[in-house]
Amino acid sequence: MSPEQIHLVRQSFAQVAPVAAKAGALFYAKLFARDPAISGLFASSDMNEQARKLLDMIGSAVRMLGQPEQLDAALRALGKRHAGYGVEAAHYDTVGAALLDTLAEALGGAFNPATREAWGALYAHVGTTMRAGAAGA
Repeated sequence: MSPEQIHLVRQSFAQVAPVAAKAGALFYAKLFARDPAISGLFASSDMNEQARKLLDMIGSAVRMLGQPEQLDAALRALGKRHAGYGVEAAHYDTVGAALLDTLAEALGGAFNPATREAWGALYAHVGTTMRAGAAGA
């Protein structure tokens, strides 16, 4: 990611953070609408807690953008854990699309093409690195 993309991700995440609970709930609604079968992976989950964990994880990734070695180690470990939960490689594309849809709705006009591209670049890296961690599980 370029320095400008990192700036855009950090700036836009700062706008989402105050409404994290709402954004998390919106994300899961969009995710389950895209692929209802994924909801089975969360059958025993407290979705409010799950939404909090999601936004915490995204916040951690955003903070680590300037520390790629730490970010990649965390993402590989996360991918390994998610493989144990039953997450499949194909789910990553669905998650990425739901994330971008959520950000577009949460940020409105502030989610301009450059910001969308920056988040797309971040999620592409997240998905690739988590898949690598899952493959090593």
